[in-house]
Amino acid sequence: MRVVIAEDNALLREGLVLLLTSAGHEAVAVVGTGPEILPALLEHRPDIAVLDVRMPPGFRDEGLRAALEAREKLPGQPVLVLSQYVEESYAAELLGGGASGVGYLLKDRVGRVDVFLDALERVADGGTALDPEVVTELLTRRRDSPLDTLTPREREVLKLMAEGHDNTTIAALLVVTERSVSKHIGNVFLKLGLPPSDSGHRRVLAVLAYLNSRGPGPVPAA
Repeated sequence: MRVVIAEDNALLREGLVLLLTSAGHEAVAVVGTGPEILPALLEHRPDIAVLDVRMPPGFRDEGLRAALEAREKLPGQPVLVLSQYVEESYAAELLGGGASGVGYLLKDRVGRVDVFLDALERVADGGTALDPEVVTELLTRRRDSPLDTLTPREREVLKLMAEGHDNTTIAALLVVTERSVSKHIGNVFLKLGLPPSDSGHRRVLAVLAYLNSRGPGPVPAA
């Protein structure tokens, strides 16, 4: 894969280049400030962009803004955003509108090479990768909602779905059969008032749409 990296921390930046190169990918551009991001993406049209949320000069949300602007100018551009902390508003904004090919990970995940590379490939393929800690925040934020009716196992399945895992992976992680996973997913969608979906990605987007919704009622499928 051809990758554009935007990270102001020189050590992490070089670490990302080394990690990606070792995995057989190519860093076609490496930038260290917010204003450099969009020009690099427009020039190289990479398979995926890996962007820090907070970049110079303001260290606020330059990376996120560049990601959103890039997806406007390059529809479908896969973007994997990295953040030091769980920032719900950033995740919600990035994932809003039924976006595909997006990911939001904490920087700690980069140290877990297999997890990071799996998320990278999933997002580049048009999927979704949401950090487990962000999912937990979204789940616990919803009060007095149908989420309260889910069984502990159904909540586990919902959490793994929201992270972007398919049925096979969920079954392996929970040590259950895929048939059981399908049954739990059906129950989750029924209880949340979400229409069934015919693809894994649409299913993830529907779940994320629900988790990001602050209203009391169900939301339409993405």
